[in-house]
Amino acid sequence: MHVILAALYAALVQQAGSGAAAQDPMATVDRVAIRGLQAGGYPGMAVLIGRRDTTLLERGYGHLDWLPGSAPVDPARTMYDLASLTKVVGTTTALMLLYDHHRLDLDAPVSRYLPQWRAGGKSRVTIRDLLTHRSGLPAGRELWRIARTPAAARRAVLATTLAYPPGERYVYSDLGADILGFVVEAITRQRLDDYLAQHVYRRLGMRNTRFRPTRADDRRVARTEAPLGRVHDRNAATLGGVAGHAGLFASAGDLAILARMMLDGGVYRGVRIVSDTTIERFTARERGTRALGWDTCAGGASCGQYMDTTAYGHTGYTGTSIWIDPDHDLFVIVLANWASGTYEHPTGPGAILADVRADIADLAEATVAETHADSVARRAALALRSDGERGW
Repeated sequence: MHVILAALYAALVQQAGSGAAAQDPMATVDRVAIRGLQAGGYPGMAVLIGRRDTTLLERGYGHLDWLPGSAPVDPARTMYDLASLTKVVGTTTALMLLYDHHRLDLDAPVSRYLPQWRAGGKSRVTIRDLLTHRSGLPAGRELWRIARTPAAARRAVLATTLAYPPGERYVYSDLGADILGFVVEAITRQRLDDYLAQHVYRRLGMRNTRFRPTRADDRRVARTEAPLGRVHDRNAATLGGVAGHAGLFASAGDLAILARMMLDGGVYRGVRIVSDTTIERFTARERGTRALGWDTCAGGASCGQYMDTTAYGHTGYTGTSIWIDPDHDLFVIVLANWASGTYEHPTGPGAILADVRADIADLAEATVAETHADSVARRAALALRSDGERGW
């Protein structure tokens, strides 16, 4: 049950009865975020909704941690552990640049760039297979149990055997993203974090985006189950904090810069990062809902009900999401840290965050696409009938 839609519907009914204009959906986002906060879904949240040249809403809710005295969330400066958003904000972005400069062939075997990656059918795996999660690799391995150093963890990733023939089935794989990170490093002869910092983040002015936050960052990093400043994902930590699948930290304000660059065909404030055709290539559906690295909206979940299949984005386990809708010139960024207890005692019901993210996406769409407003109200009416089913 989506509580905020019930609240929106009640407001619409009240305003309709009084002859007032319909409520601005952006003004309602505050209510959804605060309700989730009060229900214990997360200690804090940053929300940033905008278009290429306009910010529709930029808010921080709650605090960086559950602890008393924790600093309030600042959407411009609070750094969140992005978890799997690293796959698109980091690794895929790097691959887009290399593709754009004709240094990467999507249909080349991975072994062209990693000659040691051939055994057990791996010579048939292409870059495209890895980007669409159809390489045959398993979902993951517990590297933190079997490796004591980043070098040992890297060797374990490279030694992982295929679980299925390449291209046979879709299996969302962190290991595949790690291999892609190694490909970036092999082509550029730079570490993944260094390449991204030099060619993307600094050029765009993304000052609050980096792997391995410094101690100076601790006062503005939203806490997860991991020790402060350390990446939540144990495998990424074992790989040294820099991995193709996880490890990146960023603020909502910085992610908005990246989203605007994507919406504007690869340019932000006169700085071109990639071509518009490369963005189109990487964000168009390939197989199922997957694009190249990116996912696309299938209706429901964190992209809500009203984004079209041309909308692309990703989520992260820690409570992060980004969705970009080129048809409506819209992006929706929601960063939370629902997993903010300890590894042994995580806190925060994930179902609350799931509803909040979906409702915020729907409210954002209702702002830019008036045709959705009635549908939002109708769905809210259904939610109103079952208000309280989840107890929040």
